[in-house]
Amino acid sequence: MITLALSKGRIFEETLPLLRAAGIEVLDDPEKSRKLILDTNQPDVRVLVVRATDVPTYVQFGGADMGITGKDTLLEHGSDWGGAGNGAGLYQPLDLDIAKCRISVAVRADFDYASAVRQGSRLKVATKYVAIAREFFANKGVHVDLIKLYGSMELAPLVGMADAIVDLVSTGNTLKANRLVEVEHIMDISSRLVLNQAALKLKREPMRKIIDAFASAVGKV
Repeated sequence: MITLALSKGRIFEETLPLLRAAGIEVLDDPEKSRKLILDTNQPDVRVLVVRATDVPTYVQFGGADMGITGKDTLLEHGSDWGGAGNGAGLYQPLDLDIAKCRISVAVRADFDYASAVRQGSRLKVATKYVAIAREFFANKGVHVDLIKLYGSMELAPLVGMADAIVDLVSTGNTLKANRLVEVEHIMDISSRLVLNQAALKLKREPMRKIIDAFASAVGKV
């Protein structure tokens, strides 16, 4: 049995064409079903529906053989800064080029971020990407106090709780709606295939078929 960990939403939807390329059809709609383990048309393949931030953990500890998750989640999980590689029992062989967005610094439109950085001000930054933000600002030599939030990041500057936020940006419409502007681009994000290294050794042939199908489908779907 091959177990694939996915999260609901954009990553799940954009993974479906890749699964079809591997001959795998998910039989349940996770948005309509309460089931957390979804069957597929392949009796030896199943899909686990988990929180996006939990995908690396399920794969690392053997709850799933493979998973698909964003680079941002992997970096916060503690994997290597880079692409394919080893990290915490995970192997990242493939950038699937799906669910693409970026991580950026954003501030209120009336906040002079460039001047604050130039003057060496200590900034209060709200984010759920604490590790990424810490690394970014440390490399710039900017002193920050990080405030961990799990959602509605845009509120923090509006209520005076933070000077800036570090968050995922796709279209930028949410920032504009809340009178925030992007001031720095930190990195581009896409979703990666991650594998449990022990499972890859034990189930090499069936897992390799899925990996190869994904690899050939990337850029074609």
